[in-house]
Amino acid sequence: MVPANERTALLIIDVQEALFSMAEFHPHGPAALLSRIATLLGRARSSGVPVVYVQQCGPPGHALEPGTAGWKVHSAIAPGPGELAIQKKESDAFLHTDLKAELDNLEITTLVVCGMQSEYCVDTTCRRAQGLGYEVLLVEDAHTTDDAGSLSAPQIIEHHNSTLGGTYVTLCAAEDVFA
Repeated sequence: MVPANERTALLIIDVQEALFSMAEFHPHGPAALLSRIATLLGRARSSGVPVVYVQQCGPPGHALEPGTAGWKVHSAIAPGPGELAIQKKESDAFLHTDLKAELDNLEITTLVVCGMQSEYCVDTTCRRAQGLGYEVLLVEDAHTTDDAGSLSAPQIIEHHNSTLGGTYVTLCAAEDVFA
């Protein structure tokens, strides 16, 4: 069980419209992922847990170019009034952003992480957050990726849960977060 408290934030990484238009994503189905994240979001909001969105920014002409329809956070989990949105150009949500300053301003010590892509932005941000001294809880069934070379998306997700769990993060199931 992951209780809600004033020093915990929900960090939603790169759940953007363009990524959902790519058929190769979401081995567990986009509806299931969005449902889990929407449930986490609803619980966080009703418990007063701050929500922070992270958005990947691509160059001009890219599907994730800032200001385009594809760059927006998916409409099923869109930011509410007063919720932070941090834009990044790297896999690390802390690198060249004000994420740490914003979290420090809120006196956050624990991050509950979900989103996309497991082996890039989710992994890198979890490792960096742990290195910065945050307690990191990775929602093991609320992050995803696509197939890559000889590895299937489920294999990549399982590998990252295994690699990160116990060393960099504490793994938790979506049903146990803020419940």
